[in-house]
Amino acid sequence: MGSADISVVIPSVNSIDDLRGCLDALSAQTNATLEIIVVDRLGDGVQKAVAAEYPGVLVVPVPSDTTIPEMRARGFQRATSDAIGVIEDHVIVPPDWARRLLDTLASGVDVAGGPIENAATESRVDWAAFLCEYSACLPPLKGGEASWLPGNNIAYRRSVLDRYQVVLERGLWENHLHDAMRADGVKLVMLPDLVVGHKMHYTFDLYLSQRYLYARSYAGARVAGKPAPVRLVYGLASLVLPPMLFARTLKTIINKGRHLEHLAPSIPMLMAFVMSWGLGEMHGYVLGAGNSLSKVR
Repeated sequence: MGSADISVVIPSVNSIDDLRGCLDALSAQTNATLEIIVVDRLGDGVQKAVAAEYPGVLVVPVPSDTTIPEMRARGFQRATSDAIGVIEDHVIVPPDWARRLLDTLASGVDVAGGPIENAATESRVDWAAFLCEYSACLPPLKGGEASWLPGNNIAYRRSVLDRYQVVLERGLWENHLHDAMRADGVKLVMLPDLVVGHKMHYTFDLYLSQRYLYARSYAGARVAGKPAPVRLVYGLASLVLPPMLFARTLKTIINKGRHLEHLAPSIPMLMAFVMSWGLGEMHGYVLGAGNSLSKVR
C-alpha cells in the first residue's frame, strides 16, 4: 500500500480546462494526503499539460475508445491506498471532501457517497442538461443506508472493492457494481451534506447526442444475449419512456423545491432530451449498443 490516505480515480474524457478545475479542487484538500490518478483517453495534449502543471498526478493513458467504466477499472488497478474515491473530470469537490470520506470509512462503512449540485450555471442549456440527468442526485437526500449512490462522488474501502473484480471487468456502470455489493450485504451510505459541484458545459446538440448514446449503451447492455423477439418487445415498450421520464423529472425537481426558477425555461429542452433518451433505448434494444458506450462523456 502507498503512503497516501486515499486514491482518487478520475476518467479524463472532456478537456484539459475541465480537468484543471477538478485537479485544483483536489489540490486544496485539507487534512488528507491524496494519490490522484487521471485515466486519460484524450491523448498527448492533456497528458503533457497534466505532467507540466500537476507533476504529482499519475496519468494513465488509455486508447481513445476506452469506456468510462473501463477507465475507472484501470484506475482501481493502479490505486495504492486503502481507500479509493471516484469523481469525474468536471466535478469540483469541497476542501474537506477526502477527509469526510476517510472518516466515514474509518467508522466501519465500506462504501460512502454524497449528492451532486450544479456548478455550471451560465446558460439555459447547462441548467437543462443538469436537471435532466441529476435531478435525483440533488440535495436534499436522506442520509444513512441507501439503495443507490452517485458514481461520481463516492469512495470505497479497497478490501471490499477488490472482491468485485469480476463485476468491474464487465465494463458496466456503477449501478451494476453497487447492486452486486448490496446483494452480498455490503451497505451503501449516503452523506447528505457531502455535496460536490458538477461543472459541465454543453451545447444543445452535444447533450442531445449524449442522452442518446448513454441510453443506447444502457439498453444494449440490458438485452445483451437475448433473442431478437425479446429485444423487439423491449424496443416497442421504450416508446412510452419519454413522457414517463419527463413527468418523473418534473416531479423530482418540484418535490425537492430546488432550482424551480430554472425549471420552466428548461422544459422545451427537457422534452427534447427525454425523447433522445427514448430513441436511444429503442435502438439499443433492437440494434444493440454498438460502440455507443465508448462515446459517452
